[in-house]
Amino acid sequence: MGSRWFLAVLFLLSLRPQLGASYLRARKNYIVHLDPRGSPVDSVEEWHRSFLPQAAPLDSEDDEGAGAGDDGPRIIYSYSDVFTGFAARLTDEEADALRGTEGCLRLYLETFLPLATTRSPGFLGLRLGNEGFWSRSGFGRGVVIGILDTGILPSHPSFGDDGIDPPPRTWKGACEFKAVAGGGCNNKIIGARAFGSAAVNSSAPPVDDAGHGTHTASTAAGSFVENANVRGNADGTASGMAPHAHLAVYKVCSRSRCSIMDIIAGLDAAVKDGVDVLSFSIGASSGTQFNYDPIAIAAFKAMERGIVVSCAAGNAGPEPGSVGNGAPWMLTVAAGTIDRAIRTTVKLGGGEEFDGESLFQPGNNSAATPLPLVYPGADGSETSRDCSVLRGSEVAGKVVLCESRGLNGRIEAGQTVAAYDAGTKIAAYVNSTASPTASIAFKGTVMGASPAPAVTFFSSRGPSRASPGILKPDITGPGMNILAAWAPSESHTEFSDGGVGLSFFVESGTSMSTPHLSGIAALLKGLHPDWSPAAIKSAIMTTSDAVDRTGVPLKDEQYRHATFYAMGAGYVNPDLAVDPGLVYDIHADDYLPYLCGLGIGDDGATEIAHRPVTCASLKATTEAGPQLPPNSVYTAVVDMPGDVSVTVRPPMLRFTELNEKQSFTVTVRWAGQPNLAGAEGNLKWVSEDHIVRSPIVVPAKAA
Repeated sequence: MGSRWFLAVLFLLSLRPQLGASYLRARKNYIVHLDPRGSPVDSVEEWHRSFLPQAAPLDSEDDEGAGAGDDGPRIIYSYSDVFTGFAARLTDEEADALRGTEGCLRLYLETFLPLATTRSPGFLGLRLGNEGFWSRSGFGRGVVIGILDTGILPSHPSFGDDGIDPPPRTWKGACEFKAVAGGGCNNKIIGARAFGSAAVNSSAPPVDDAGHGTHTASTAAGSFVENANVRGNADGTASGMAPHAHLAVYKVCSRSRCSIMDIIAGLDAAVKDGVDVLSFSIGASSGTQFNYDPIAIAAFKAMERGIVVSCAAGNAGPEPGSVGNGAPWMLTVAAGTIDRAIRTTVKLGGGEEFDGESLFQPGNNSAATPLPLVYPGADGSETSRDCSVLRGSEVAGKVVLCESRGLNGRIEAGQTVAAYDAGTKIAAYVNSTASPTASIAFKGTVMGASPAPAVTFFSSRGPSRASPGILKPDITGPGMNILAAWAPSESHTEFSDGGVGLSFFVESGTSMSTPHLSGIAALLKGLHPDWSPAAIKSAIMTTSDAVDRTGVPLKDEQYRHATFYAMGAGYVNPDLAVDPGLVYDIHADDYLPYLCGLGIGDDGATEIAHRPVTCASLKATTEAGPQLPPNSVYTAVVDMPGDVSVTVRPPMLRFTELNEKQSFTVTVRWAGQPNLAGAEGNLKWVSEDHIVRSPIVVPAKAA
């Protein structure tokens, strides 16, 4: 298993006990999932209220809101578009009574999900110029991207509306900014709303008080801003992927968490408002059955309305099976690197040097001369390995090697992130040397870093536990050290002054790669407004790169060949996605045979589809449709290891009409003795002008 290694110079360490308390409340928040077959044609709100049980008595000692002022169970949200049901506050007794009510499928107790650029547009081939794809796409003009996150800082220059068209006539959204100095809604930000516990600022609820939402929104659709940098690092002109697209902001998260009730309410509002793309940089469970996953259910309805739903794969890598947001109607985005590094170099006492990265680039480098090097993890303790528990007397004034199993937050002061291979070698040096030493040199921004792109260590891996037969993640985009707009938030410990005055900041995560793909989807939607979400997803996946900028297969954090479970189809290539040749185009009804094949039965498929489904009457179909002029011929080319036999029937597809659809079958067998490690390869449909590539994965045999 891979890990992230980092080194830190520690001169003062203070450990303080964390005190906390939990209070049992008699009423709790639930999402109530109702049978869609019982939905009335009149008032949805009245139908929802009819399910509320009679108020149960409350013990005033157990609930702060109890007593004479308590008004019984109440509805918090009445969902109408993406989910059949409502959110309500109920006692345990009331919840039990509701579970036994005819038409109630199940209750979900409120849970909270975690929050899961100057160089990246150019690295992706998006450059200014009359002949470039970016200009030809109109920069996403007229497309609305919905951002579900921590809000937005409307006064930031990334959200200026110079040259931006007015909102589309079909737009139905609302703006809830109130008394925001220097900002509010305009032709760039055309909608802003806050929901539930995320609405912590009563004077301006959608305003970002964490920075995360501003960062993701500007990555997707920020306007051009020159001289963007973080204290001189990563300097350049910042812009989003679709700089002329509109933004609709739904604040469903506070600084550290996102309520599932608020998320569904935000999705419900976004669909009603009329967004074209939804950007969802929020983590989700990796194994929940889809008909028990409110987000997957809501995303299905959004897809059915023609909305592309772009979601974070998660930051739990490199653990296999950790990918979240894995429903096939979602675009699930992994995180990769770009060719820019904010470079540091670690030099060991034995002379070996290893490059790493750190936003901390001090002018006065106290680690330039060799210091004692220690590895607390040598004692085998997990808390020692990740440096979550340290003794000041043992680490003060030393370079400390730590190991991290995931992306647990921003890099703290003095930390240098090193590659897995480098960390392993540094640990070996510590363990084999009586008095190990190390120095750290800070070198600032370096362009042309290699290998690039590569899959990051933290990006969650497939296979999907909910549906192992569907390859997840779908695609990889830039997600490591991404510079984008920032809002004032908690103190930045990377800087001695707490980061005062920062208007841009560098962040890493699938939270960052997701809005890249959201913006690219908006560009494609602007060029091809009649394309379905599946067509856009297909175009992005089948034209992606499986090799880096030197032509070598993409690598993972250990510099090994990245598997499809790590990178999805590959690293996004927007310039090719605009003209993919063929697309795999399916619509909501085409997913129904797949849902029935999951073994969830008529009831499970009905819960997801929001309408009655009879599995016995369905027949699976797989179709490919052209987006080229007629008279195009495509030949199947298979790239697989020799011990795997792949047969494609028919081996050639000939299209004579625009938007004609044709079917084919792929049969995969072991040609000899099965390989316990599995196998990977590609099916390519090749024409005179296009290569349409799809991954083939034979999973490893379970031990």
